[in-house]
Amino acid sequence: MAAESGASQKLESILSDNSIPWARRIWMASLVEMKLLVYLAAPAVMVYMLNYVMSMSTQIFSGHLGNLELAAASLGNTGIQIFAYGLMLGMGSAVETLCGQAYGAHKYEMLGVYLQRSTVLLMATGVPLAAIYALSRPILVLLGESPEIAKAASIFVYGLIPQIFAYAANFPIQKFLQAQSIVAPSAYISAATLVVHLLLSWVVVYKIGLGLLGASLALSLSWWIIVGAQFVYISSSSRCHFTWTGFTWQAFSGLPEFFRLSIASAVMLCLEAWYFQILVLIAGLLDNPELALDSLSVCMTLSGWIFMISVGFNAAASVRVSNELGAGNPKSAAFSVVVVTVMSFIVSVIAAIIILCLRDYISYAFTDGEVVARAVSDLCPLLATTLILNGIQPVLSGVAVGCGWQAFVAYVNVGCYYIIGVPFGSLLGFKFGLGAKGIWGGMIGGTFMQTLILLWVTFRTDWNKEVEEAKKRLNKWEDKKEPLLS
Repeated sequence: MAAESGASQKLESILSDNSIPWARRIWMASLVEMKLLVYLAAPAVMVYMLNYVMSMSTQIFSGHLGNLELAAASLGNTGIQIFAYGLMLGMGSAVETLCGQAYGAHKYEMLGVYLQRSTVLLMATGVPLAAIYALSRPILVLLGESPEIAKAASIFVYGLIPQIFAYAANFPIQKFLQAQSIVAPSAYISAATLVVHLLLSWVVVYKIGLGLLGASLALSLSWWIIVGAQFVYISSSSRCHFTWTGFTWQAFSGLPEFFRLSIASAVMLCLEAWYFQILVLIAGLLDNPELALDSLSVCMTLSGWIFMISVGFNAAASVRVSNELGAGNPKSAAFSVVVVTVMSFIVSVIAAIIILCLRDYISYAFTDGEVVARAVSDLCPLLATTLILNGIQPVLSGVAVGCGWQAFVAYVNVGCYYIIGVPFGSLLGFKFGLGAKGIWGGMIGGTFMQTLILLWVTFRTDWNKEVEEAKKRLNKWEDKKEPLLS
């Protein structure tokens, strides 16, 4: 706790010291900031990648039961489960704003209150989501899926109902820890849980023979293992001694206002998460949907893996900006935005170059088909462009979370993604006959416009004003101490 606070004050003092030549001041500040960002981003990338692998391994285990089971698990994971994941992760981002700013302002006891308040809200949100999961079979049939696939997918989804409530506990805990720059323990816990999950899935699916239901129940149990291990860490670690002081009745106060901030966060993130899912759905309506979906699925898988790096920078940006605003360091907050954006942009450009160099061969990791390989090669310039934009846009979204701009970004997302991107892509794909390239190109246009707007808003921000807004927000949310439950 003291180390991060010391580094933060050191950064602000370097940036404020006019006796140091400008170039040297920027170099010294960059070294301090990059060290802080790598410390945050690297474990965050590992956490998101390991959790991604955990879900994908469940699909692989299910796929070895048969083609129907693979289709059912894929539909359950990417069709229904992604909805709950995006909603819960988005609502949990409210904790990221409030905890990050409270930690920077040294109001440590409020972090535990925000954690509990968010968990209460997310658990309540999980109840209607569980009802949707329970009705997944008729919902999937209504959406046009075959009765056979819908039946199998619903069995898989039933086993994911406990996972909803694991999400409700996990994301607030994750953001609570990230706000304190505690990210490595979550990475270790996720790595250990992945090993347990693989063994558990193998036993449940193949040895006990529980099939699809067993595979999804194993995934739900693995998520609860992550939650339990993280909570044990919070309760026992000296690093959380000041931020976790036990259960309190304050968790049940101010819920309507907290809900509004949580919903704004959820809308912001869900609109982003669903955007490229819509690309796949629209591609299924083309004249040659099989080729379009095969080539797009390869590109989307690659994009998803590399996107995890950007998500790590997103988390780092949110924590750094919220901490600096809460600590009253406007110059450090502004400088952090510049450094994290440049770092993420460089990484994404390198990834895009690698993709372009391997464009003729990259699809063979997924399939042997030459027709698909040519289609993927044809889409790779669009994939490279998407990777570069994804290197900037998620970071700026992280800055928005750190500042508490979720509602504003949600409006920007609606306009750029769904009023411009989707219609423009559909026009190019169908009206002008450009197929998958046209749909994707149009949607890239929406992302590009959103990125430009966020860049313009971010770099015209009055950071002194944001510090004052952070103080007002903390004063509004800070409550008088209440008796503990325990």
